[in-house]
Amino acid sequence: MISGSKTKSPLLWVVHLSVFLLVLLWTLPTIGLFVSSLRDKDQLAVSGWWTALLSSEQNEIGRAHGPDAQVLKDGLYVISGNILQEEGKKGTLIAFGWRAQEPAAFKAGDTADLGKDGKMTVNSDGSYEISQPTEWTGSRGKRIFYTIETPPIFTLANYREVLTAEGIGQSFVNSLTVTIPSTIIPILIAAFAAYALAWMHFPGRAVLIAVVVGLLVVPLQMSLIPLLRLYNGVGSFFGVPAKTYLGIWLAHTGFGLPLAIYLLRNYIAELPREIIESARVDGASHFDIFVKIILPLSFPALASFAIFQFLWVWNDLLVAMVFLGNTEDQLVLTGRLREMLGSRGGNWEILTASAFITILVPLGVFFTLQRYLVRGLLAGSVKGG
Repeated sequence: MISGSKTKSPLLWVVHLSVFLLVLLWTLPTIGLFVSSLRDKDQLAVSGWWTALLSSEQNEIGRAHGPDAQVLKDGLYVISGNILQEEGKKGTLIAFGWRAQEPAAFKAGDTADLGKDGKMTVNSDGSYEISQPTEWTGSRGKRIFYTIETPPIFTLANYREVLTAEGIGQSFVNSLTVTIPSTIIPILIAAFAAYALAWMHFPGRAVLIAVVVGLLVVPLQMSLIPLLRLYNGVGSFFGVPAKTYLGIWLAHTGFGLPLAIYLLRNYIAELPREIIESARVDGASHFDIFVKIILPLSFPALASFAIFQFLWVWNDLLVAMVFLGNTEDQLVLTGRLREMLGSRGGNWEILTASAFITILVPLGVFFTLQRYLVRGLLAGSVKGG
């Protein structure tokens, strides 16, 4: 007897599990980036983001007060203080030592033998007392190696440092000024070109399609210098300055056009032929067909390319440095964050906050247009007629 209930194929379960694992693999780095951006920089340096809710141990080196702070007490010369307060550390001291070879030789509260009747005691709250029968000499205090355990610390200091940095607002505006036109211009040009290659018959159409496909594999870095020389030559002829927004708009347009034309042409070519022919019978021109029929039907493909182009231009640094420059009034957001990091990476702890700030705008664009992404890509991947 055959059961009337429907059972899912094992292959379907494998597909669902694979999709879940892929989503998890792509989501985990973003979660880790966000958690790391909220952590204290000292804890971030010694442990991964997955330990953010656990206490962490850090090995530190401090120095006690110098001989000028010693007092005579019960026949001993004593130097006392609090190593945690003096070093600006927060947490509980769990171990200490006075030699580099054994930095955690003693537990907090124990008394260490320094030799020559010298003693050192360091408590869990960071208070210490060092004593010996003879007077302390020298100009510097004794080194104290210690291990502290700190509870999880979450802070917005990294975000404050990035958002309040000088020039960050101007760089944000510069990035928008570069990205928005560099996304719209190639879409407009590619839409016209895609319609012509899909529905208009003229000599050399097949050659142009082959050229567009060939340009997809040309590395950007390979064409930077020729394109820059061409732009500078044309610009000097017409008296246009070298480093302008116009230059970077044209550069991004050139780099984005092959993919845009390829996607849109394949999509437009798959639209029902009956609609186009009916419009022609009614006397519509190519321009009328393109504006009133093709563009509304092609919105999924336009949106899918807009997402990719926006993400690529927003995160770009190389093209911006070549065609726009590094002056204070022209520096884009990625360039500003690179300068904040420093040439030697001294402020590396702000990388997490910087990265999360930079992806907020692309995330907004993606979630706004993502429902069109799959439709546009699947349709654009089908070979046109």
